[in-house]
Amino acid sequence: MSLHFVLDPDLTPQLRGEIVGLWADVSNAGGAVGFVPPVTAADVHVLADPAFAGIADGPDRLLVGYSGDRLVALLIFSDNRFPLKAHWCVLKRVMVHPDTQGAGYGAALMVEAARLGREFGHEALHVTVRDGLGLDTFYARLGYREIGRLPRALRVAPDDDRDEILMWLDLTAVD
Repeated sequence: MSLHFVLDPDLTPQLRGEIVGLWADVSNAGGAVGFVPPVTAADVHVLADPAFAGIADGPDRLLVGYSGDRLVALLIFSDNRFPLKAHWCVLKRVMVHPDTQGAGYGAALMVEAARLGREFGHEALHVTVRDGLGLDTFYARLGYREIGRLPRALRVAPDDDRDEILMWLDLTAVD
């Protein structure tokens, strides 16, 4: 089944609950979205509630992807909140439900993000990824390039520090 996307959906209590559920499922499957397993909905709310505020009150924007009526993907266009950086955007909390992995939903989500980024007038998109999960390879296939690393920036467990990889997609480049 293909995805259909909704930009800036109304953040109803139901949608907020679905997002928290997706976030917990992704985290508990080992996804790099701010946590290491195990997490509960209460744990997720610590990051989700401020994210919801940035979306509801602006300036951040939410993109959700549905398979049928089921929320299976999302990302946040996070405004830099600094005029000298208004020409590019950070993508945060990029996630696809674990039981849909391999269906092309992640790539579809990122292609839609790039399309919208251009529509918004952004010249580039930026993502950070946790090293050790192969995410840099996924993003590289979509045209992102590594622009730097913060060594051992992410402590996922005692004696398990990971680099945070900075990746960049130039939206002005012509294919």
